[in-house]
Amino acid sequence: MIYLGIDPTAGRRPLNYALLDGSLALLAEGECQTAELLKLIAPYPDIVCAVDAPRLPNQGLMADPAVRARLGLPPNSETWAQYRVCEYELRRRNIKLYNTPAQTAKAPTWMKAGWKLYDQLRAAGFQTYPASAPRTFFEAHPHATFTALLGVVPYDKATLEGRLQRQLLLYDEGVGVPDAMGFFEEITRHSILEGAIRLNGLRTHDQLDALASALTAHYAHTRSDRITLVGDPADGHIVVPVRELKERYS
Repeated sequence: MIYLGIDPTAGRRPLNYALLDGSLALLAEGECQTAELLKLIAPYPDIVCAVDAPRLPNQGLMADPAVRARLGLPPNSETWAQYRVCEYELRRRNIKLYNTPAQTAKAPTWMKAGWKLYDQLRAAGFQTYPASAPRTFFEAHPHATFTALLGVVPYDKATLEGRLQRQLLLYDEGVGVPDAMGFFEEITRHSILEGAIRLNGLRTHDQLDALASALTAHYAHTRSDRITLVGDPADGHIVVPVRELKERYS
């Protein structure tokens, strides 16, 4: 079984992907268009794929009084009505993420690109996890993955410390990336003054998101008792690789 993480982007920008084997060795990573990625994975019949994009538009569940009552919310209020159940469950725990609109025309371009990607994956034989099929996919959210595995809200992913923190976690989880502590071997007075610090294999935040999604796919297949399906199947689950989420992450 091969584990694929995809971080889609909007417009003409290529997507980021990471491909791991069963021992979490890195088989491939990079940027490409969807057609190139599908060609790359064609030789692999058995794949679990995690995509960092909503799988479905908002189905309106959070506006349903019965659903709201089940979640402990005022039944007739409009608060949280613009979110899917999975988005509400993460945000109330201080794991921040987008909200998915009900009308696809109002969705941001990257969400539309994600829906198109899911359609292309279905055409390539992927079914929705946890189907008993050689190729499955599901929705992941790398920020939720990093937060849940760390136990705290990580540093901003666009900062140097955020990238170091995320790569250290992936390395500790067994993913085949360099130990980010190697970065500090380059920190000398001279290298800083000369602007000659080398990043020693430190990944970009887009690459780290793709790697975190691939790791989540690995968990979903090999440690299914240690994942949480967040949300409601009617408007889409987000898979998080921990057995139980905290009530709140600081």
